[in-house]
Amino acid sequence: MADQTRNDQWPLEAFGAEKIWKIATGKGVTVAVIDTGVDAQHPDLRGNVLPGKDFIDGDSDASPEGDGHGTAMAGVIAAHGHGAKGADGVKGLAPDAKILPIRDSGTASDEPFSASIRYAVDHGASVINISQASGATKAGAAAVAYAVQKNVIVVASTGNNGTGPEYPANYPGAVAVGAVNNAGEIWEKSNYGPTTLLTAPGVGIVSTDTGSTGYQKGTGTSDSTAYVSAACALLREKFPDLTAGQIVNRLTKTAGLPDDAKGLKLPDEKYGYGYIQPLAALKQNIPAGPKNGPLTIPAADSSSTGKDDATTPPASSSSSDDSSGLSTTTILALAAGGILLVLVIGALAVRSKNRARRDSPPPGFTTHAQQQPYGNQAVPPNPYQQHPTPPTT
Repeated sequence: MADQTRNDQWPLEAFGAEKIWKIATGKGVTVAVIDTGVDAQHPDLRGNVLPGKDFIDGDSDASPEGDGHGTAMAGVIAAHGHGAKGADGVKGLAPDAKILPIRDSGTASDEPFSASIRYAVDHGASVINISQASGATKAGAAAVAYAVQKNVIVVASTGNNGTGPEYPANYPGAVAVGAVNNAGEIWEKSNYGPTTLLTAPGVGIVSTDTGSTGYQKGTGTSDSTAYVSAACALLREKFPDLTAGQIVNRLTKTAGLPDDAKGLKLPDEKYGYGYIQPLAALKQNIPAGPKNGPLTIPAADSSSTGKDDATTPPASSSSSDDSSGLSTTTILALAAGGILLVLVIGALAVRSKNRARRDSPPPGFTTHAQQQPYGNQAVPPNPYQQHPTPPTT
């Protein structure tokens, strides 16, 4: 019988995880987690965390220094639980996947960040989870383009401000992920925009924390991004011959929508194609489709070395200033007028609070201290798991 921590992982029941694990568990797939580092000694993660890279200290020890955000993302993806038959603690959606931990500076707009993506690609990751966001840079765009060129799926959070999408989710080639609650409804602070591709559970998410018995509960697009990364790991195991775009295509083709969102033109700015339904994505007979699937492919010159001026965003992407809502056309026009630099400097001053969201859950959810059980919280009937609603496009 599972403990309270496992019982509080509502997405597992919503996804039909026990049925999923009879088909795929993420075995043989490496997921890079670019974040605050991962506690490889947590009992629910031990054995699933590979040697990684610390781009802050410059060594191979990617252990966290106090901040458990990266450990939480790793748990959502690939924790295996502990105790008899792994029934206790946290279990990730892809419990046999391996985590490649990469510790960076915490902003998506500096050189270590772009170097982190390239490191992940060059060290065997076929999925990269980026639960952080910030301003746009040419180096960041080039790094995402490099991953796409190498057939690696880059999954990134849209942001937690309830405004426009941030980077790297807004870069061409990235899978931009928003958050929904256990009714499949969009979380009110989930960022949105035309690049949003998918949504996943992001409210009241239980996962691992730093410390030998640490757990936490939080809310944000960080968690939903980790669930999409885990789903990609399942699909990469099941369909090893599919391209990154074709894997994502299976998720968009089987995505679902709550009743009040059905009939929307897809992809919708908030829901994208809808919330992921991994079991359907694994089981349904879906043609492979084009190589790139629903992914927007970066411009040919985006796969450069990434050493361009770090304060100039790619022309093909919108500004990362969430309050602007500027289109690509508008940005190009502003650039012609010499205003672009000012916008970008403002954008680079904005730092995503994706990580902090896990410590600041909404009313009704509490952050649980280490070594203490989760309180019993009533979970309403969960309509998240529905019959698949294929995209209309």
